[in-house]
Amino acid sequence: MPQTIATEAPRARSRKLPMRAAPVVFAFFMALIMAFLMSCVIVAASDGISAGYVSGVLKAYSLAMPAAFVCVLIVRPLVVRLVPVFVQMR
Repeated sequence: MPQTIATEAPRARSRKLPMRAAPVVFAFFMALIMAFLMSCVIVAASDGISAGYVSGVLKAYSLAMPAAFVCVLIVRPLVVRLVPVFVQMR
């Protein structure tokens, strides 16, 4: 009778953050993306798209990203409460 060998690999550790970190991770990525997009638009509107556009965007972004992150952290709880006031939730 052939003997079966367990082929189960050891369980790998997850590199994901715990669920309680979700609001902070959400705020980080929201701020990361929105600050970059707004920096692109504002620099283009104020200085135009010229030779110094990319450096202007990066300079604006270095100020906008931390400010946006703090703002999203502060505003998110309010937005979470406002959405059900205006949106039918089942």
